[in-house]
Amino acid sequence: MRNPFALPPMPPWMEKPTVLGRATKGIALTIICVLVLYPFVLAVGTSLASADELRAAGGWVLIPSEPTLEAYQVLLSGGVVTKAAVVTVGVTVIGTALSMLATIMIAYGTSRPGSLGSRWIVLMMLGTFLFAPGIIPSFLMVKQLGMLDTYAALVLPVLLNAFNVIVVRQFFMNVPNELLDAARMDGATDMTILRKVILPLSKAVLAVVGLFYAVSYWNAFFNAMLYVQSDKYPLQMILRSYIIEAGEMNAGDLGIAHLPPGQAIKMAVLVCAVAPIVCVYPFLQKYFVKGVLTGAIKG
Repeated sequence: MRNPFALPPMPPWMEKPTVLGRATKGIALTIICVLVLYPFVLAVGTSLASADELRAAGGWVLIPSEPTLEAYQVLLSGGVVTKAAVVTVGVTVIGTALSMLATIMIAYGTSRPGSLGSRWIVLMMLGTFLFAPGIIPSFLMVKQLGMLDTYAALVLPVLLNAFNVIVVRQFFMNVPNELLDAARMDGATDMTILRKVILPLSKAVLAVVGLFYAVSYWNAFFNAMLYVQSDKYPLQMILRSYIIEAGEMNAGDLGIAHLPPGQAIKMAVLVCAVAPIVCVYPFLQKYFVKGVLTGAIKG
Protein backbone atom coordinates (compact mmCIF):
# COMPACT_ATOMS: atom_id res chain seq x y z
CA MET A 1 0.00 0.00 0.00
CA ARG A 2 1.34 3.40 -0.95
CA ASN A 3 2.35 5.66 1.91
CA PRO A 4 0.15 8.80 1.69
CA PHE A 5 2.84 10.83 3.45
CA ALA A 6 5.62 9.87 1.02
CA LEU A 7 7.08 12.70 -1.03
CA PRO A 8 6.52 12.55 -4.80
CA PRO A 9 9.55 11.53 -6.87
CA MET A 10 11.78 14.37 -7.98
CA PRO A 11 12.00 15.19 -11.68
CA PRO A 12 15.26 14.12 -13.35
CA TRP A 13 16.62 17.67 -13.67
CA MET A 14 16.29 18.24 -9.91
CA GLU A 15 18.07 15.08 -8.83
CA LYS A 16 21.58 15.31 -7.42
CA PRO A 17 24.07 14.74 -10.26
CA THR A 18 26.19 11.63 -10.12
CA VAL A 19 29.98 11.61 -10.08
CA LEU A 20 30.01 10.27 -13.65
CA GLY A 21 27.61 12.99 -14.77
CA ARG A 22 29.70 15.78 -13.24
CA ALA A 23 32.89 14.34 -14.72
CA THR A 24 31.28 14.13 -18.16
CA LYS A 25 30.11 17.76 -17.94
CA GLY A 26 33.56 18.90 -16.86
CA ILE A 27 35.27 17.07 -19.72
CA ALA A 28 32.77 18.41 -22.25
CA LEU A 29 33.16 22.00 -21.02
CA THR A 30 36.94 21.68 -21.05
CA ILE A 31 36.92 20.47 -24.65
CA ILE A 32 34.59 23.30 -25.70
CA CYS A 33 36.75 25.91 -23.94
CA VAL A 34 39.89 24.58 -25.63
CA LEU A 35 38.23 24.64 -29.06
CA VAL A 36 37.02 28.21 -28.50
CA LEU A 37 40.23 29.60 -27.00
CA TYR A 38 42.73 27.89 -29.30
CA PRO A 39 42.17 30.21 -32.32
CA PHE A 40 42.51 33.31 -30.11
CA VAL A 41 45.67 32.05 -28.44
CA LEU A 42 47.09 31.09 -31.84
CA ALA A 43 46.37 34.55 -33.25
CA VAL A 44 47.96 36.29 -30.24
CA GLY A 45 50.99 33.99 -30.31
CA THR A 46 51.55 34.52 -34.03
CA SER A 47 51.25 38.29 -33.65
CA LEU A 48 53.96 38.23 -30.97
CA ALA A 49 56.35 35.92 -32.84
CA SER A 50 59.55 37.06 -34.50
CA ALA A 51 60.30 36.69 -38.21
CA ASP A 52 62.75 33.80 -37.71
CA GLU A 53 60.33 31.91 -35.50
CA LEU A 54 57.48 32.35 -37.98
CA ARG A 55 59.62 31.04 -40.84
CA ALA A 56 60.74 28.05 -38.79
CA ALA A 57 57.16 27.21 -37.70
CA GLY A 58 55.60 27.63 -41.13
CA GLY A 59 53.73 30.87 -40.36
CA TRP A 60 51.87 29.92 -37.16
CA VAL A 61 53.19 30.05 -33.60
CA LEU A 62 51.11 29.07 -30.57
CA ILE A 63 53.51 30.18 -27.82
CA PRO A 64 56.47 32.27 -29.05
CA SER A 65 59.80 31.60 -27.36
CA GLU A 66 60.98 35.19 -27.97
CA PRO A 67 57.84 37.37 -28.01
CA THR A 68 58.11 40.78 -29.59
CA LEU A 69 55.69 43.70 -29.88
CA GLU A 70 57.10 44.83 -33.21
CA ALA A 71 53.87 44.17 -35.12
CA TYR A 72 51.80 46.16 -32.61
CA GLN A 73 54.32 49.00 -32.60
CA VAL A 74 53.97 49.21 -36.37
CA LEU A 75 50.19 49.31 -36.19
CA LEU A 76 50.11 51.96 -33.46
CA SER A 77 52.85 54.12 -34.95
CA GLY A 78 50.48 55.84 -37.38
CA GLY A 79 49.27 55.30 -40.90
CA VAL A 80 46.20 53.63 -42.31
CA VAL A 81 45.58 51.17 -39.47
CA THR A 82 45.62 53.84 -36.77
CA LYS A 83 43.27 56.07 -38.77
CA ALA A 84 40.93 53.14 -39.38
CA ALA A 85 40.89 52.37 -35.65
CA VAL A 86 39.93 55.99 -34.88
CA VAL A 87 37.13 55.80 -37.47
CA THR A 88 35.85 52.54 -35.96
CA VAL A 89 35.88 53.90 -32.41
CA GLY A 90 34.10 57.09 -33.47
CA VAL A 91 31.44 55.26 -35.49
CA THR A 92 30.88 52.77 -32.66
CA VAL A 93 30.54 55.39 -29.93
CA ILE A 94 28.40 57.85 -31.89
CA GLY A 95 26.37 55.18 -33.64
CA THR A 96 25.62 53.29 -30.42
CA ALA A 97 24.55 56.48 -28.65
CA LEU A 98 22.22 57.52 -31.50
CA SER A 99 20.82 54.01 -31.89
CA MET A 100 20.11 53.72 -28.18
CA LEU A 101 18.42 57.13 -28.14
CA ALA A 102 16.19 56.28 -31.11
CA THR A 103 15.43 52.79 -29.77
CA ILE A 104 14.44 54.09 -26.33
CA MET A 105 12.21 56.81 -27.75
CA ILE A 106 10.37 54.52 -30.17
CA ALA A 107 10.08 51.70 -27.65
CA TYR A 108 8.70 54.01 -24.96
CA GLY A 109 6.28 55.72 -27.32
CA THR A 110 4.85 52.46 -28.66
CA SER A 111 4.71 50.81 -25.23
CA ARG A 112 2.30 53.33 -23.72
CA PRO A 113 -1.41 52.51 -24.12
CA GLY A 114 -3.25 54.94 -26.34
CA SER A 115 -0.17 56.28 -28.16
CA LEU A 116 -1.13 57.67 -31.56
CA GLY A 117 -0.20 55.22 -34.33
CA SER A 118 1.75 52.91 -32.05
CA ARG A 119 0.09 49.79 -33.47
CA TRP A 120 0.98 50.68 -37.06
CA ILE A 121 4.54 51.55 -36.11
CA VAL A 122 4.96 48.16 -34.44
CA LEU A 123 3.48 46.40 -37.47
CA MET A 124 5.89 48.23 -39.78
CA MET A 125 8.82 47.22 -37.58
CA LEU A 126 7.68 43.61 -37.62
CA GLY A 127 7.35 43.83 -41.40
CA THR A 128 11.06 44.53 -41.72
CA PHE A 129 11.71 40.99 -40.50
CA LEU A 130 9.93 39.67 -43.61
CA PHE A 131 10.72 42.28 -46.26
CA ALA A 132 14.33 43.45 -46.32
CA PRO A 133 15.02 46.48 -48.56
CA GLY A 134 17.89 44.89 -50.48
CA ILE A 135 21.29 46.23 -51.46
CA ILE A 136 20.34 48.25 -54.55
CA PRO A 137 17.40 50.17 -52.98
CA SER A 138 19.55 50.89 -49.92
CA PHE A 139 22.39 52.18 -52.08
CA LEU A 140 20.04 54.38 -54.12
CA MET A 141 18.52 55.81 -50.95
CA VAL A 142 21.93 56.64 -49.49
CA LYS A 143 22.95 58.21 -52.81
CA GLN A 144 19.78 60.32 -53.09
CA LEU A 145 20.25 61.59 -49.53
CA GLY A 146 23.79 62.72 -50.40
CA MET A 147 25.49 60.46 -47.86
CA LEU A 148 27.90 58.68 -50.20
CA ASP A 149 31.49 58.86 -48.98
CA THR A 150 30.45 60.29 -45.61
CA TYR A 151 30.66 58.86 -42.13
CA ALA A 152 26.88 59.25 -41.83
CA ALA A 153 26.52 56.38 -44.30
CA LEU A 154 28.10 54.09 -41.71
CA VAL A 155 25.52 55.00 -39.05
CA LEU A 156 22.17 56.23 -40.38
CA PRO A 157 21.23 53.28 -42.68
CA VAL A 158 21.57 50.89 -39.72
CA LEU A 159 20.47 53.25 -36.96
CA LEU A 160 17.56 51.08 -35.79
CA ASN A 161 17.23 47.35 -35.34
CA ALA A 162 13.63 46.13 -35.16
CA PHE A 163 14.50 43.21 -32.89
CA ASN A 164 16.17 45.49 -30.36
CA VAL A 165 13.21 47.88 -30.41
CA ILE A 166 10.76 45.04 -29.77
CA VAL A 167 12.87 43.71 -26.88
CA VAL A 168 13.10 47.13 -25.20
CA ARG A 169 9.41 47.82 -25.84
CA GLN A 170 8.40 44.54 -24.21
CA PHE A 171 10.56 45.38 -21.21
CA PHE A 172 8.97 48.83 -20.87
CA MET A 173 5.48 47.32 -21.07
CA ASN A 174 6.21 45.14 -18.04
CA VAL A 175 7.05 48.04 -15.76
CA PRO A 176 4.24 48.15 -13.15
CA ASN A 177 1.59 50.72 -14.04
CA GLU A 178 1.29 51.64 -10.35
CA LEU A 179 4.74 53.25 -10.50
CA LEU A 180 3.78 55.28 -13.55
CA ASP A 181 0.46 56.36 -12.05
CA ALA A 182 2.19 57.44 -8.84
CA ALA A 183 4.67 59.50 -10.85
CA ARG A 184 1.86 61.18 -12.79
CA MET A 185 0.05 62.02 -9.55
CA ASP A 186 3.23 63.80 -8.46
CA GLY A 187 3.11 65.91 -11.62
CA ALA A 188 5.74 64.04 -13.67
CA THR A 189 5.63 64.40 -17.44
CA ASP A 190 6.23 61.56 -19.88
CA MET A 191 9.89 62.50 -20.31
CA THR A 192 10.34 62.69 -16.54
CA ILE A 193 8.75 59.26 -16.13
CA LEU A 194 11.03 57.85 -18.82
CA ARG A 195 14.15 59.41 -17.32
CA LYS A 196 13.51 58.82 -13.62
CA VAL A 197 11.30 55.72 -13.52
CA ILE A 198 11.59 53.62 -16.68
CA LEU A 199 15.30 53.91 -17.47
CA PRO A 200 16.60 53.16 -13.93
CA LEU A 201 14.51 49.97 -13.93
CA SER A 202 15.72 48.97 -17.41
CA LYS A 203 19.49 48.95 -16.93
CA ALA A 204 19.74 45.22 -17.73
CA VAL A 205 17.97 45.32 -21.08
CA LEU A 206 19.65 48.60 -22.07
CA ALA A 207 23.08 47.12 -21.32
CA VAL A 208 22.34 44.11 -23.53
CA VAL A 209 20.88 46.12 -26.40
CA GLY A 210 23.71 48.65 -26.16
CA LEU A 211 26.23 45.83 -26.49
CA PHE A 212 24.32 44.44 -29.48
CA TYR A 213 24.52 47.81 -31.21
CA ALA A 214 28.18 48.35 -30.28
CA VAL A 215 29.24 44.94 -31.58
CA SER A 216 27.26 45.53 -34.77
CA TYR A 217 28.94 48.88 -35.43
CA TRP A 218 32.37 47.59 -34.44
CA ASN A 219 32.21 44.56 -36.77
CA ALA A 220 30.50 46.31 -39.70
CA PHE A 221 32.41 46.42 -42.96
CA PHE A 222 29.81 45.85 -45.71
CA ASN A 223 28.34 49.36 -45.58
CA ALA A 224 31.84 50.81 -45.64
CA MET A 225 32.62 48.74 -48.71
CA LEU A 226 29.50 50.09 -50.45
CA TYR A 227 29.32 53.72 -49.36
CA VAL A 228 32.75 55.17 -48.50
CA GLN A 229 36.19 55.48 -50.05
CA SER A 230 39.39 53.96 -48.68
CA ASP A 231 40.40 57.07 -46.71
CA LYS A 232 37.28 56.58 -44.53
CA TYR A 233 37.56 52.81 -44.10
CA PRO A 234 36.95 51.42 -40.59
CA LEU A 235 39.24 48.87 -38.98
CA GLN A 236 37.21 45.88 -40.17
CA MET A 237 37.79 46.85 -43.82
CA ILE A 238 41.53 46.90 -43.18
CA LEU A 239 41.21 43.51 -41.50
CA ARG A 240 39.27 42.25 -44.51
CA SER A 241 42.02 43.43 -46.83
CA TYR A 242 44.63 41.60 -44.77
CA ILE A 243 42.79 38.37 -44.04
CA ILE A 244 40.22 37.76 -46.78
CA GLU A 245 41.88 39.39 -49.73
CA ALA A 246 45.36 38.68 -48.39
CA GLY A 247 46.29 42.27 -49.23
CA GLU A 248 49.71 43.44 -48.18
CA MET A 249 50.36 47.07 -47.27
CA ASN A 250 53.85 48.36 -47.79
CA ALA A 251 55.98 50.18 -45.29
CA GLY A 252 55.23 53.54 -46.88
CA ASP A 253 51.51 53.12 -46.28
CA LEU A 254 52.17 52.52 -42.61
CA GLY A 255 54.64 55.38 -42.31
CA ILE A 256 57.60 53.23 -41.22
CA ALA A 257 60.93 52.14 -42.63
CA HIS A 258 60.75 48.43 -41.76
CA LEU A 259 57.77 46.09 -42.10
CA PRO A 260 57.46 42.99 -39.87
CA PRO A 261 56.36 39.63 -41.33
CA GLY A 262 52.98 39.73 -43.04
CA GLN A 263 51.49 36.95 -40.92
CA ALA A 264 52.38 38.76 -37.68
CA ILE A 265 50.85 41.98 -39.01
CA LYS A 266 47.66 40.16 -40.02
CA MET A 267 47.24 38.55 -36.62
CA ALA A 268 48.04 41.82 -34.86
CA VAL A 269 45.27 43.57 -36.80
CA LEU A 270 42.95 40.69 -35.94
CA VAL A 271 43.76 40.96 -32.23
CA CYS A 272 43.27 44.73 -32.24
CA ALA A 273 39.89 44.32 -33.94
CA VAL A 274 38.61 41.62 -31.59
CA ALA A 275 40.19 42.51 -28.24
CA PRO A 276 37.98 45.51 -27.28
CA ILE A 277 34.74 43.55 -27.61
CA VAL A 278 36.24 40.54 -25.82
CA CYS A 279 37.28 42.81 -22.93
CA VAL A 280 33.87 44.48 -22.63
CA TYR A 281 31.71 41.36 -22.92
CA PRO A 282 32.50 39.75 -19.50
CA PHE A 283 31.32 42.88 -17.66
CA LEU A 284 27.92 42.77 -19.40
CA GLN A 285 27.41 39.02 -19.53
CA LYS A 286 25.41 38.96 -16.28
CA TYR A 287 22.76 41.18 -17.87
CA PHE A 288 22.17 38.97 -20.90
CA VAL A 289 19.64 36.45 -19.60
CA LYS A 290 17.82 38.97 -17.43
CA GLY A 291 17.79 41.67 -20.07
CA VAL A 292 16.61 39.56 -22.98
CA LEU A 293 14.18 37.21 -21.23
CA THR A 294 12.52 39.57 -18.74
CA GLY A 295 9.02 40.16 -20.00
CA ALA A 296 9.10 37.22 -22.36
CA ILE A 297 8.46 34.57 -19.67
CA LYS A 298 5.55 34.69 -17.28
CA GLY A 299 6.01 32.82 -14.03
